[in-house]
Amino acid sequence: MSTKKQILIIDEMHPSIIPLLEDAGYHVDYRPEIQRAAIMELISQYHGLIIRSKTPMDRPLLERATNLQFIGRAGAGLDQIDLDYLAESGIQLHNAPEGNRDAVGEHAIGALLSLFNHIKKADLEVRKGIWDREGNRGEELAGKTVGVFGYGNMGQAFAKKLAGFDVRILAYDKYKEGFGSASIEECSFEQIQREADILSVHVPLTPETRDFFSLDLLKSFSKPIYLINTARGEVISFDTLNQALDLGILKGAVLDVLENEKFKSFTEVQKQEFQKLANRENVLFSPHIAGWTFQSYEKINQVLVHKIKNHS
Repeated sequence: MSTKKQILIIDEMHPSIIPLLEDAGYHVDYRPEIQRAAIMELISQYHGLIIRSKTPMDRPLLERATNLQFIGRAGAGLDQIDLDYLAESGIQLHNAPEGNRDAVGEHAIGALLSLFNHIKKADLEVRKGIWDREGNRGEELAGKTVGVFGYGNMGQAFAKKLAGFDVRILAYDKYKEGFGSASIEECSFEQIQREADILSVHVPLTPETRDFFSLDLLKSFSKPIYLINTARGEVISFDTLNQALDLGILKGAVLDVLENEKFKSFTEVQKQEFQKLANRENVLFSPHIAGWTFQSYEKINQVLVHKIKNHS
């Protein structure tokens, strides 16, 4: 067996990951087809593990990873990883939000502009021979106040790209301060609730953020808002979205993520509530692709391998 440190890749990755890791001195076992049972059987052989989101990195699996030195998460979210166990065991964790933050920022703005200008509806109508200009009169982004909830890699990229649209940008992050600039106003969440026309969510899924956006919280905004969620669907439920839209608390929503993204596992309530959302013209969906571009697919590898080389 090779004396090089062994890395197991359990999810499909851009093919550049293999030569990047080999050039860094690792032996790569690329097995995107591998399932959880086999991972648990083999994991003790490996020094490193590269993952997306196929299987939870929970204690039962990690306890078998007796030689594991690091996990590389090809993406940003860490909600499927037992962070406490990693800390206890001294296993390093690297993720790569820098790799897809530009994609997320662009997607959020593009989807919002599409919603404001009825692009999907207008396109479908014109294809059917319907020429309805008044029914597709748009809303301008310029002059709006945009609240950015969470100012990490994704929130910063979104705000940076938004700055050229003649909007006022308010940014709130519970765990950061001193990040304001000429174009970004650092503020409290209460100020966003008072002043925002648009709210864009950029926080990870944690026990604190799960179901954070309740109906009562949304009612505390001083005026109806548009909601953009490219973060995690579990921060707001289907039911809350529908109630807020019915009450006019939300004027519309851009949803790249859902509280449950596996349609076949919907509960009966989720089926009913999702169908209500799907019937609304002021809701725009995409299948968790905000960070899923050809460029980010490769950039994530570069970021990840750079971190592994420098910290592992």
